[in-house]
Amino acid sequence: MTQKRKWTGVVLATAMVAGLLAGCGGNNNGGNAGTNNGATNGNQAAEGNNAASENLSPLTLTYYSEDTNANWANMQDAVGKKITEKTGITLDAEFAVGDPVQKSALIATSGDYPDLIAAKNSINKFVDAGAVIDLTDLIEEHAPNIKKLYGEEMNRLRYSNEDKSIYVIPTNAGVDQTYFTAGGGFELQHRVVKELGFPKIRTVKDFENAIKQYLAKHPKDENGNPNIGLTLNADDWHMYISVTNPAFLATGGSDDGEYYIDIDTQEVTYHFRRPEEKEYFRWLNHMNAEGLLDPESFVQKYDQYKAKVASGRVLGLIDQEWDYADGEKALKAAGKFDQGYGHYPVTLTEEFKDASFQPTGFLSGYGVAISSTNPDPVRTIKFLDYLASDEGQVLVNWGIEGEHYKVENGKRVIPAEVNDRKINDAANFQKESGIGQYQMIGPHYGDGVKDPSGNYYTTNFPEQIVASYNDVEKEVLAAYKATTWKDLFPKEEEFKVKPWGAAWNIPVPGDSEITILDEKLKSITWKRIPEAILAKPADFDKVWDAYMKEIEAADVEKAEDLRQELVQQRVELWSGK
Repeated sequence: MTQKRKWTGVVLATAMVAGLLAGCGGNNNGGNAGTNNGATNGNQAAEGNNAASENLSPLTLTYYSEDTNANWANMQDAVGKKITEKTGITLDAEFAVGDPVQKSALIATSGDYPDLIAAKNSINKFVDAGAVIDLTDLIEEHAPNIKKLYGEEMNRLRYSNEDKSIYVIPTNAGVDQTYFTAGGGFELQHRVVKELGFPKIRTVKDFENAIKQYLAKHPKDENGNPNIGLTLNADDWHMYISVTNPAFLATGGSDDGEYYIDIDTQEVTYHFRRPEEKEYFRWLNHMNAEGLLDPESFVQKYDQYKAKVASGRVLGLIDQEWDYADGEKALKAAGKFDQGYGHYPVTLTEEFKDASFQPTGFLSGYGVAISSTNPDPVRTIKFLDYLASDEGQVLVNWGIEGEHYKVENGKRVIPAEVNDRKINDAANFQKESGIGQYQMIGPHYGDGVKDPSGNYYTTNFPEQIVASYNDVEKEVLAAYKATTWKDLFPKEEEFKVKPWGAAWNIPVPGDSEITILDEKLKSITWKRIPEAILAKPADFDKVWDAYMKEIEAADVEKAEDLRQELVQQRVELWSGK
């Protein structure tokens, strides 16, 4: 009989309101997932197999995540079934709906906890409530693959300087990650740059001119519907991704959530207070005044935004690919490849460099925890350890050998017909195969890391990335003398490594005033930024000055000081001092 714990009441009672922690942009370009049983390539991990095979009796664990997952198939996909076969475990998963931060707060205070918890920065609420357990001994005694995978990064799994417990197995970042793809920047449809003779796209003025010139030639699509110059996704937490985060990226900052941190002094500034960001928002105000900004940008819902992208009418975006991908996938499925998007490292002026790829080192913090009410912590850590094994890693990233990939002369290869479905019928393929579903649930290596067979653990490496491009993308990239979109962006070595990783990734203590201050600042910012963008150009400075005074009155300087303390503590913790 299947052992199963039910956990539903608190979820159904959760209110659905706005808000999500920042930190979803920048170089968060997780690789394509896939899977394989690994045996053919000699990359099975004996430790993982032995650990998983000790007890294969059916066990269902409840799993809660602050992320969304529209393609979750209850582990009835090919990869999910294989994981259950190897471990005996099935996940009864609940993904975010509405405001995940508020939902996490309700769950943490309820005393009714899911067995596995992926709560991002809300993990502090669960730690404070005693809802999650210290994993240090479990890892040491039952998780050799996790120890091997994290290696020298184990020090970064510690919770704080005061509490050196390990509450979270990091899953949002891959160990030894090399970023090969650019999923952000400013996006233009391929047909726009093609028709204009592949103009230089480096500054916001270049971006604007391309949209303006194409719209002048093609004000409507083939069905007589008006084309849209630029649309923004400001629905709920997407405001961070499409509206506010681009302000620091376009002015030389990297992703530290709502704060800009000086790489040399570690001085912290609420990033909207930087004068250069004011000029970025002045440019958006100008785009609105010129009729190039979609007037529905601040009232449309996320589904409407994706539907506009899927219509092919939107010439330009300022977003992360994962945020608009569903719309672009629909275009590709319809064969409208010239209406897909390229990624360009656009900044306010050429004095700035897009810092999407500024290195952070390994980003621990966000990941999965085991609750204090979990019925079998040992089997649970062994489940996670199986995912961390060489066999598990190949499985979740590549799929099933003979079904999703084959081995030719010792090299894993994705057949053309499988790759075509993976790219152009992505949602259905993911639901059926499970490739891409389990990487964020367990520990994993990053892109660019090779397994003992000499193959990459993930399918996100240069040759495979190029193989995933359609002919239109390849044509556009060749015109810009590039092989991948990342080639257009400033390289990692052009920047210093951030010793704190990323500020959005730093847990905030439950008793810190930062949470209250940040919420006050967010409420003001989310009201004033749209107001400034939509104001008459002559009124922009007046609106902006009022915004600055309002956040000063809301103790923005205190918020900066408190955040700076956390950054300095993180640097101390990660340095091992």
